[in-house]
Amino acid sequence: MFDNFYNGKKVFVAGHTDFKGGWITLLLKSLGAQVLGYALEPDTYPSMYEEVKLYSHCRNEFGNILDVKRLEETMKHYKPDIVFNLAAQPFAYIAENDPVTTYKTNILGALNVLEAAKKCPSVKAFVNATKDRGFENNLFDKTSQKLDVNYNMYASAMDCSETLTNAYNHTYLKNQGFALASAQNENIIGGGDWASRRLIPDCIKLLNENKDILVNNAVVLRPFQFVLEPLVGYLLLAKKLYENGSEYSGTYNFAPNRNSLVNVVDIIQKTVELYGKGKVIAEMNVDADTDYEILDNSLSVSKLGWKPVYDAQTALVKTVDWYKNFYNDEDMYEVTMTQIQEFINAAE
Repeated sequence: MFDNFYNGKKVFVAGHTDFKGGWITLLLKSLGAQVLGYALEPDTYPSMYEEVKLYSHCRNEFGNILDVKRLEETMKHYKPDIVFNLAAQPFAYIAENDPVTTYKTNILGALNVLEAAKKCPSVKAFVNATKDRGFENNLFDKTSQKLDVNYNMYASAMDCSETLTNAYNHTYLKNQGFALASAQNENIIGGGDWASRRLIPDCIKLLNENKDILVNNAVVLRPFQFVLEPLVGYLLLAKKLYENGSEYSGTYNFAPNRNSLVNVVDIIQKTVELYGKGKVIAEMNVDADTDYEILDNSLSVSKLGWKPVYDAQTALVKTVDWYKNFYNDEDMYEVTMTQIQEFINAAE
């Protein structure tokens, strides 16, 4: 799939200490890349970062993308070939409670990473992850959590990041410097996500506390994709940018096909079945949101050769298996690397 492209490449990952950042760092390592991760310390316990001992598998720098001096000095000293910016405040409920921090991190922070890369001559390709379209779970309240681009603070901030990416590219980079593109994905699931108010992590926590899972708005429809689906897309995009320049600039959606659109209650019931214990109590809500438009992935498919690999069922099997291994005290680095190799094999 990558034709040995990443072997020996120096890659800078902003935001490596969270769920998705940990997976992309280990994915890059599996392909032979040398990775420097730059991010805040993990803010969940447990955390993907600690459970796979990520600090042993990359160069690790704790820092804030709002700290311009440290960010620029770190990148300048490392001299990366490729930059991935995954550093963002990713939660809609936090954005509504703290919009200032969200807008600073997701817009000004993205600008800081872009500026640092612009001042680093070694950089040839830059992928800015501008939006994770997703939803928060409805386990504990009856409030609609639909993400609406027009009214949701998080979505608004990430739209601004995408606009910034496009403007930056056309103003500074199209005819010189590195090649730049932005990437979006749908709701992702996978092992190592310990954030609160996330559907699968909250289910796993309740199951391990021997508590029933109460599902409000049981008929809500959402797409589910395995965490490696978009991350492989990010890497394919960066490879094309590196090899072909601004010909591959733009915005790419790494979204699942419509067969990954399922009822929330079905995914929870399947989680319980796969985990081997627990009980689901589902409540119907006639006002629940059942209309969901999946992002159009046609450009990623036609131009990059990317395609979805796992359906929602397989994504859930892999996710639950990761958590079961965790609670059985298995080596989570080995479990994660095995899942990465299985996914790469299935994709080729």
